[in-house]
Amino acid sequence: MTQQKNFGFGEDETMLRDSARKFFADNASADKIHRQVADDYNIHREIECIWDQDLWRQICELGWTAACVPEAAGGIGMPLVAAIALAEEAGKAAFPSPLIATFNSTFVLKACNTEAAVTALGHIAEGNAASLAITNEKGSWEAGDTDVTVADGKLSGTAYFVQDAKKADFYVVSARDNNGIGLYTVAADAAGVTITPDGIIDLTRDQAHIQFDQADAVEVAAPGAGAAALQHALPALLCITAADMVGAGEWLLQTTTEYATTRVQFDRPLGFFQAVKHPLVNVMLDIDAAKSLTYNAACAFEEEPDKAEQYARMAKAAASDMAVFSASRAVQFHGGIGFTWECYVHLFFKRQMHNQVLFGDAKYQRAKLADMLMGAAA
Repeated sequence: MTQQKNFGFGEDETMLRDSARKFFADNASADKIHRQVADDYNIHREIECIWDQDLWRQICELGWTAACVPEAAGGIGMPLVAAIALAEEAGKAAFPSPLIATFNSTFVLKACNTEAAVTALGHIAEGNAASLAITNEKGSWEAGDTDVTVADGKLSGTAYFVQDAKKADFYVVSARDNNGIGLYTVAADAAGVTITPDGIIDLTRDQAHIQFDQADAVEVAAPGAGAAALQHALPALLCITAADMVGAGEWLLQTTTEYATTRVQFDRPLGFFQAVKHPLVNVMLDIDAAKSLTYNAACAFEEEPDKAEQYARMAKAAASDMAVFSASRAVQFHGGIGFTWECYVHLFFKRQMHNQVLFGDAKYQRAKLADMLMGAAA
């Protein structure tokens, strides 16, 4: 099977992206986000979950959360590239919201292919936020790695590194019993659910570990079927995270380029000097490569499913490397103000650092690619 022209990015996807771009330009400028989440520079401040719930409701009314939900569940039924476009724009604005976490949950629930999963997808289409609780204490999210157990429809144990945990209305949890890994939905306010925030560098998101103490759960993938659903959804998770990094990288490049053309040193704009302009060109090339790989992988998710994981790992590896490079160059080329709290660059720098390790950094992805293409080491 061959891919569609332009990675399947058609008129509907273009309109969705353009509307998102305008929405963020009108409501989420860098200075506004900085005032919102970086008001307090004290490193000993309490861990907070800061976001604009009114803007989130507007996003839901615009249909973004329903974009990739199947029509049978009340959604729009758009392909993964639609979510990629929205994730890219969200990353470009460093927007604090559960949008990325909800997209990830959407594709895991779609992979379950059960009536209960369709019901949960309907909740997302209605504007409820969701997040994945599939990672164990060691930081592994690989199918089968979970510290949560299930018995008689109740969950016990702890899920770690849950993204935007305090913004979510419910969680998609992987849990184990004697028959294997299953997937379950649990309401965030259910009895037996304790959310403990983690201190992270990314000011635009929150993270937590969640303890389940005999918490009531709804089975969306039976024990033994959950691992396969997670594996099927993995390329989508990698692509969505990569798209967020691409968007943040684009903001960092544009902002740093503008600074280099206006900041004068030795009677010349900074951009005049090869030590500045050549690395900025390299940043641009890295962003273009990561973006192309991401959209290619997103299209393959529906058009070439046998290649989807390979392409998605390539995209995540490229985006993770780009994230580090774009962020470090932005700080360096802003000179003495680049590392200050008042400079907006640090919001995007921290978001890039957080994203580049989610679901595995570049080194991890390349090791997985080597196993896929050459065979696992004995």
